[in-house]
Amino acid sequence: MPKSLKQIKEAVLKDSPEIRSDDIDYVLGERLGYTPSEFLLHIDDELSLAQEKQALKDMKKLCRGISPQYILGYAWFYGYKILVNRGVLIPRFETEELVKWALENIKSGEKILDLGTGSGAIMVALVKQAQDRKIENLILYASDITDAALRESEENFLKYDLDVRTRKANVLVGLEKFDTIISNPPYIKTSEKDLMDANVIKNEPDTALYGGEDGLDFYRKFAKQIRSHLYSHGQFFLEFGFSEKDQLKDLFEAELPDFEIEFKNDLAGKPRMVHGRWKK
Repeated sequence: MPKSLKQIKEAVLKDSPEIRSDDIDYVLGERLGYTPSEFLLHIDDELSLAQEKQALKDMKKLCRGISPQYILGYAWFYGYKILVNRGVLIPRFETEELVKWALENIKSGEKILDLGTGSGAIMVALVKQAQDRKIENLILYASDITDAALRESEENFLKYDLDVRTRKANVLVGLEKFDTIISNPPYIKTSEKDLMDANVIKNEPDTALYGGEDGLDFYRKFAKQIRSHLYSHGQFFLEFGFSEKDQLKDLFEAELPDFEIEFKNDLAGKPRMVHGRWKK
């Protein structure tokens, strides 16, 4: 007799109590196209044999420690379904605030770089939202240090019919000049690795996570290179770790005295974003 969602969930939690209940709901609900409220309404419904087979397959992966988004093959970002695999970082909702800030400052016709693009989530959201706001004729570039990330980003750009030129690069080396550069770079301190979620450590690529002993390796390179890669009116938007504002402020004041630097808090009230532009 086919099982219900509730029965499958209860069996998983019984055998693997360390699994998060929300992760079970997310995977099972997404497979069936349910919103969270719809999932609760249908939790006692019997599944078809095909649905049950898929659910059991997914739950086995979840119990092996595979992240829900990698099981599904996609993550949601700014309302867009972004294809992901274990070669790219799973986009986080906090980064949506970085996109929103950039949208308030970009103009039609700009040449834009998504630096360390990963899945391409930032570029997809930025451009699709820009189109809705009649910000047009953008010239789009995306770069990353790994071939795996570039392949995945290209899949997402194709999915959303975006004309994006992709480049392999370590920070900005070998790239040209842009009006706007946006990035969610690696910023987790290697010393904090043991404090992170086990699923993140096990699943997501180190190159997208860790920024050296103090988390600032990327930013040091970026600060030394940025002048050669921004037009005279150019700007950049970067995400950073919540404890790194003071160090970044000192770094940019020392390396970029000719730039206006502005920091911004995320929705939780923590400083997580920085905007820089040439001083007028």
